[in-house]
Amino acid sequence: MQLSAAPYEERLTAPRSWWLVSGLVGFAFALILTPLGTLPMLGGLAGGTAVAAVAASSYGAVRIRVVGGALIAGEAKVPVTALGEAEILDEEEARAWRTYKADTRAFLLLRAYIPTAVRVPVTDPEDPTPYLYLSTREPERLVEALRAAQAAV
Repeated sequence: MQLSAAPYEERLTAPRSWWLVSGLVGFAFALILTPLGTLPMLGGLAGGTAVAAVAASSYGAVRIRVVGGALIAGEAKVPVTALGEAEILDEEEARAWRTYKADTRAFLLLRAYIPTAVRVPVTDPEDPTPYLYLSTREPERLVEALRAAQAAV
């Protein structure tokens, strides 16, 4: 397997504030279980915090990679030869492509807490997906990696 000229990897981690919310969820569970005694209250604190933290961690575990001549975004794996020219979307344009410009057939890997994105047209005539919408904190690096991988193929 050939590696792309500019390998790229990004993990779309949840923002720090979500970890605070996890603690608040645990605190809420502790308050709910307080009438049952100290041990259930502590169990609610630990259990509620743990469940909320696992949920935040799993939601932020998705990765975008350009490697081996393919773009891997979450569960999607598309060869770079089936992709067109990537377009960087600023906050306003990204919001437009998430809402009124969106196509229901598109693959959306979006995270609302990441304001910028990249839109990549799918040029494979047998693929019904018109484009990939990828939330990314580093759109310039992703586009550069895609260009390098397409040039290497």
